[in-house]
This record gives sequence, C-alpha cells and structure tokens, in this order.
Amino acid sequence: MDYRSAGVDIDKGLAFVDIIKRKTSNRPSYVLDGIGGFASLISISQYKDPVLVSSTDGVGTKLLIAQAVNIHNTVGIDLVAMGVNDVIVYGAKPLFFLDYIACGRLNLEVMEKVIEGIVAGCNEAECPLVGGETAEMPDFYPEDRYDLAGFAVGIVERDSIIDGKNIEDGDVIVGIPSSGLHSNGFSLVRRFIRDKGLSLEGVYPPLDKPLYEELLTPTRIYWRQIKTLLESGVKVKGIAHITGGGMVDNIPRILPEGLYAHIDSKAIPLPPIFTFINERLKLPKEEMYRTFNMGIGMVLIADRKEADKIDSILKETIIIGKIESGKRGVVIE
Repeated sequence: MDYRSAGVDIDKGLAFVDIIKRKTSNRPSYVLDGIGGFASLISISQYKDPVLVSSTDGVGTKLLIAQAVNIHNTVGIDLVAMGVNDVIVYGAKPLFFLDYIACGRLNLEVMEKVIEGIVAGCNEAECPLVGGETAEMPDFYPEDRYDLAGFAVGIVERDSIIDGKNIEDGDVIVGIPSSGLHSNGFSLVRRFIRDKGLSLEGVYPPLDKPLYEELLTPTRIYWRQIKTLLESGVKVKGIAHITGGGMVDNIPRILPEGLYAHIDSKAIPLPPIFTFINERLKLPKEEMYRTFNMGIGMVLIADRKEADKIDSILKETIIIGKIESGKRGVVIE
C-alpha cells in the first residue's frame, strides 16, 4: 500500500500546481515571489500608513448546482467576488487572493476549470492569485465533490478608511444592481427545486434561459466601480456588501447607533430570478429581503449632493432609500 492507493496522488497535485502557475504568470511588482514556494512575499513599501483589510468566504451550496450540471468555470469568480467585495467596502484596494480547494479526488480537468474562474475573478478585481492549498481528502468527501474557500486581503491608507461613522440622518442610500442571486440563499433554492420537482435544465417563466444558467450567473465583482468612485474624489460615507442576511442584516453593520435605513422596495427593479422564487415560495417581503440580495449587490451611503455625483459617474446606480433617525436597523416598504 502507498499514498496513491490510499487516495492521495502527489504527482497529480504537482501537475495541478503547474496548471496554476501557467495561468497566473503575470503578477504585479509588489508580489516578490510566485506560486510554488512555502508562502507569498508581498511588499507594501509604497504606502505611508497602511492598514490591511482581510476577509475569508466561500461559495456555499451553489457549488452543488455547478457539480450537478458539470459546469465549473464560474464558481471561481463567485469565490473571488465574495472575498473581494467584503474588502473593498472599506475603500481598500484588493492586494492579493489565496484559495483553498478540498476534494474527494483531484480531477485535473474539473479543477482547471475552477482555477480558470478564480483567475478570471482575480483579473476583474485587479488582485493577483498568489497561492493556496489543494487538499485531496478521500473518505472525507465523495470522489466527485469539492469545496472552495477564498482569502482576500486589501490595503488602504488609514486616513482613507470608509467605515460608516459619519453617516447622518438624511443621507441617501444608493444601490448598485446585482447580477442575480450571487452566492447566497442557495440552500433554500435547492430545497424548493427538489420539493417542487423542478429541473435545472427547465425554462420557467419569467426566466428566459435554463434554470441552471440563471443560478450559476457569477457574483458581480464591484472593485472597478468602487475604484472609479475613489479616484473621482466622491465622498462615500459607508458601503455595504449585500450577501447572506440581505439588506436587512448587512446595511445595519455600517450604521451608527440611532440611525436606520428606510428602503423603498418599489424603486428597485426586481430581477426575474427573484420573481420566480417568490411566486413559488410566497415568502413575506421581510424574509425575502433577509435571504436574498433582491437585485442590489452593493449599497453606498452618501449625502444627497455626493449621491447625485455617484449616479452621474456610474450611471447604473439606483437611489433606493434614505437614512433616518431611530432604532438601528432596516425598514422595507
């Protein structure tokens, strides 16, 4: 008996590292060492008073949809998005990204597709993939299953941190649209697909594409929009990434005590996937807004004048509410 017969193929793991190296050959000058060493070396000497901003996240059970239909080149984008979007809400530039891939058996064809997605996400986020870990774990996972985790690190000058402390009564809430479900709410979605006997290949009104295509639409990465605003000099007081918990749980994370977000749901164009879900589940509005992003992936808070500037710069934004005095939280109308 040897390690390979026990389910771990070291040679295949090394071959996978070579695949990753080929796909990540370009790296910024502040990355001092490439993939393959014991750790990654990052220089931050160009910053005066740098603060590192870190986040770790996964893709959740959206992975089961990808694995069910054998489409693996989008979930890597989701992985990068979930980490990077959390980092940039502080005004931080994405500095580097690492991944963790765990699987029952290392399938190089599948994992190459996953890495292609991660690299595509990193390119969109202008954030190099500098390392990671691939764990082949027989008996722990079924042979055809894998899980992903990502680690994003950003950097911001201390005096440029966006933290919500200056948010005031009367400020405006600006939403940037999502691309769909992003990477949250999939355990509920998978359950009702199963319980109602729906097919992932089916096309169900009001959707105009197979259900699996809608579900696997990658999470938007908002770095380029935030970067554009930062470079423009617009004064943004707070930014919230709308992930698990929806607007109901995520917007209060950046609000000072004594303020709440008043959301006008009628101002938000509802993507078809949420209509599809709500028509079948009949969930209360509050529950929908606490489970899903409901069409808004990122929320910005600014005063009225700055909010108008945001809209003129990004074009796609929607004013979805305002900040009012009261118990900290969110009111959905």
